[in-house]
Amino acid sequence: MVGAVQLRRFGGPEVLEYVDVEVGDPGPGEARVRHTAIGLNFIDVYHRTGLYPLELPTGLGSEAAGVVAAVGEGVTHVRPGDRVAYTSSQPLGAYSEERLLDARWLVRLPPTIADEIGAAVMLKGLTSWYLLKRSYPVAPGEWVLLYAAAGGVGLIAAQWAKHIGARVIGVVGTEAKRELALAHGCERVLLASDDIPARAHEIAGGVPVVYDSVGRDTFFKSLDCLRRHGVMVSFGNSSGKVDPFSLQELTKRGSLYVTRPTLVDFIRERADLDAGTAELFDLIAAVTLRIAVNQRYALREAAMAHRDLEARRTTGCTVLSP
Repeated sequence: MVGAVQLRRFGGPEVLEYVDVEVGDPGPGEARVRHTAIGLNFIDVYHRTGLYPLELPTGLGSEAAGVVAAVGEGVTHVRPGDRVAYTSSQPLGAYSEERLLDARWLVRLPPTIADEIGAAVMLKGLTSWYLLKRSYPVAPGEWVLLYAAAGGVGLIAAQWAKHIGARVIGVVGTEAKRELALAHGCERVLLASDDIPARAHEIAGGVPVVYDSVGRDTFFKSLDCLRRHGVMVSFGNSSGKVDPFSLQELTKRGSLYVTRPTLVDFIRERADLDAGTAELFDLIAAVTLRIAVNQRYALREAAMAHRDLEARRTTGCTVLSP
């Protein structure tokens, strides 16, 4: 038996239960992984509350690092003893000491990447990769506007965008977070209480792309930040789902584009997963990306971690320790 956090009903952090579970032997195409570090992400809150519905009971968590304990028939790219990391929501279950999962999601960690960093960057780092390289390929010299710029994705994406040569306008909630964002790639940082569209037009004449993980509260503000033919990349719902809207809203703001991407569609093919992680790991090894693990909790303290995350008391990356 191993310890794991499970969800039997939707609700607040109090619904997270630490229980003992049985982990069997891996079947064909599967691997059993002993976790050494687990990543915390805001999507975990969406799953816990039922915003993204799940069949209950279920595990929770979609990113972790660890050691391969066993592999099933047909698995050849990893073997027992390998240090690995992954991001996968099919199914959830990273909040555990050990688990079985489809081995196709596993990537080997190079010696230059610590387990804690591997657990912290698979979802957030690959999200930054697809935002900047796939959803809207950012060009050198372009201004971009990035919400939650002091968060886990925000700190990575801002540094990556700067590395590409883009100029980043970050949006944060507090003065302390402003300083953190400025130290991690943002050229200008606005407070959420500012008139964001007015400032975006003042600074850049309107931006070609907005990366918005907030959702309902900022959606139309984000549209108003864009220049003609700009792209709104809505990739999160921390304030709630975006309400239905008329397509005329895009027309009257200058023939805008809106996309709602999700990571799995950019790493479904093994070649894409390998390409994204290779680029991510190379930038971390070169210290082009400085990964800030600013909060650590025991796995048993997952409910406390969720409370702090929702209360905006966290910055950068957060990991759970089995």
